[in-house]
Amino acid sequence: MANIEQPWVKNYQPGVPAEIDLPTESLVAMLERSVAEAGAAPALEFFGRRTSYTELGEQIDRAAEGLRQLGVRAGDRVALILPNCPQHVVAFYAILRLGAVVVEHNPLYTSRELRHQFEDHQARVVIAWDKSAAAVHDFPADIEIDHVVSVNLLQAFPAVKRFALYLPVKSLRASREALTGAAPGTIPWKDLLSHGPIDPEHPRPSVDDLAAIQYTSGTTGRPKGAMLSHFNLYSNALQGEAWMHGAEYRKEIFYAILPMFHAFGMTLYLTFGIRKQGLLVLFPKFEPGLILDAMKKSPATVYCAVPPIYERTALAAKEKGVSLRSCKYCISGAMNLPDHVVELWESMSGGLLVEGYGMTESSPVALGNPFHPTRRTGTIGVPFPSTLMKVVDLDDTTREVPQGEPGELLIKGPQVFSGYLNNPEETAKALTTDGWLRTGDIVTVDADGFTTIVDRAKELIITGGFNVSPSEVEGVLRLHPAVKDAAVFGKPLERGGEMVVAAVELEPGSAFDEEALRAHCREHLAAYKIPKRIVPITDTPRSMLGKILRKQVREQVLPVL
Repeated sequence: MANIEQPWVKNYQPGVPAEIDLPTESLVAMLERSVAEAGAAPALEFFGRRTSYTELGEQIDRAAEGLRQLGVRAGDRVALILPNCPQHVVAFYAILRLGAVVVEHNPLYTSRELRHQFEDHQARVVIAWDKSAAAVHDFPADIEIDHVVSVNLLQAFPAVKRFALYLPVKSLRASREALTGAAPGTIPWKDLLSHGPIDPEHPRPSVDDLAAIQYTSGTTGRPKGAMLSHFNLYSNALQGEAWMHGAEYRKEIFYAILPMFHAFGMTLYLTFGIRKQGLLVLFPKFEPGLILDAMKKSPATVYCAVPPIYERTALAAKEKGVSLRSCKYCISGAMNLPDHVVELWESMSGGLLVEGYGMTESSPVALGNPFHPTRRTGTIGVPFPSTLMKVVDLDDTTREVPQGEPGELLIKGPQVFSGYLNNPEETAKALTTDGWLRTGDIVTVDADGFTTIVDRAKELIITGGFNVSPSEVEGVLRLHPAVKDAAVFGKPLERGGEMVVAAVELEPGSAFDEEALRAHCREHLAAYKIPKRIVPITDTPRSMLGKILRKQVREQVLPVL
C-alpha cells in the first residue's frame, strides 16, 4: 500500500506505525515460530490446567495427522462447532497445517441453522462439541458427512468435580461416563490425537491460500460465507500488534471470553494471541465468578469484550473486592459503548477502555481508538495501520461526501476479504471494482479522521455482541400456522445493544399466544435470536409490492413496548 499521509495518523499512540510490514508466510509458519520460541511457556489455561507451547505444537501435529488419515486434504473444508476450549485451538491449527480450510460455527445453533451453512460450504469432516453432534446427525440425507469427531470438554479439565457446574449444559453430570464418553456415532477427540505427528515434510499452506470461512448475515438475511485468507488474518493480527504498542512477547495474558467462532475472537486469540506467544485463558461461556477466580491466579492484561461484559465484570469485581488493575489493553466492539461503562471500567482497571470497529469481511478490525489520551469516546476511532477509509454518497460510491457530512463508510486494506463463498452477486455488492469494502454503515468523520456511526444501512440487530438477521427470524415466525406475516427489529437498550422484538400479523381466526410463538422459535433458532417481546399488529404497513415495512412497524410498535 502506498505510503500516503493520512490526517488520523497524528492521533496514533506514539510508536504505532502508519503501515505494517505485510505478511509473506502463512499462519502455520507463524504458529510454528511461536512454538519454537516460546517452548515451555504456557500457551493455554482452561479451568486452571495449563498447556505449554511445546505441548500445543505436539497436539496440533498429532491432530493434523489424524485428520489426514480421515482423508482431509489441502483445500478441503473442515467444520468446527466448538465453544472456547483447548481442543478448539488445536483443531484450528491442525486444519490449517494440512492446507485445509476452517469453517467456524456457533455451537448453540440448531440443526436447521447449521444445515443451511453446510449446504453452502459442503464440509464432510466435522469437529464438534459432543452436545452439538446431534444437530449434525439431524441433517437431511442429501448433506453428506463422512466423519464427526466429538469433543468432550471434561477431558480438558484438571478435575471434574469442581468445574462441571460451569459448563454451558445445565444437566451435565460429572460422572465417569461424562468424562470418557463420546457422542453416539462419532470419533472421540482422543482417538484423533492417538496417531504419531504429521510428517514434517508434509506441504504447508502459502500466505495467499484460503484459511477460514466465517458466516455472516452481512447486509441481507441469508448467511454468507466470508472467505478469509492466511494473508487477511495474519495482516489483521499484525495490525492489532501494532495497535497494542508496548505489548510484550510471552508476557501478555489474554482472557478468551469472546467466542473463537466469531471473527473478533478468532483474530484476537487464535492469531494475534498466538503471534504474541501469550497465555490464552479460555472460557467456554462468560461467567463473572469464573473470571474473578481466574484473575487471582492469572491476571488478565488483554481483556476485550462487549459493553455488557465489561459492566458485569466491573460490578462483580467491585462487589467482591477483586482487582482489575492488570487489564492494560481493553477494546470494546460489536455495539455502541456507553459512557457510564467506560467510566466504571476505567475506575476499576489499569488502562483505557477504547471502542473499535470491524466486520467479518475485514478479518474483522478496521478502525479503533488509540490507547492514548487522543482517544475520543463516542466514536469508533480511526483507521488501523495500512487501512484506508472514505465516506461516499449512499447512491453513488464514486462520490465522496464533504467532511462532516453523513455517508456510507468504505474501507480498504490487507485485511479485507476476497468475497463470499459461492455468491458472486453479493460479493459484487460488498466490494467495489477497485477493492473497497462497502460496510453498509452510515458515518460522519471529523477533520482528524475520528469516525462516528450515525445509522445502519443494513437492518441487522445487534444483541449481546451477536448479529441477528430480521429476515431469518421473520421466516421462522411465518412457519407457525397462526402467523400470516411478521416484522422483526431491534429496540435500543439503555445500557447498549438491542432487544429483539417481533410484530406478528395473525391468520384470520387465530388467537395470539406469545409464549407458544416463542417456544416455536426455540425449536429453530439459537437463544439470542429469539424475540424477547412478540406483539400482535393489525393494519400492517406494506410497500407497493406487499412487503412489510419494518421501519414503519418499528415506529408504530416501539412507543407501546
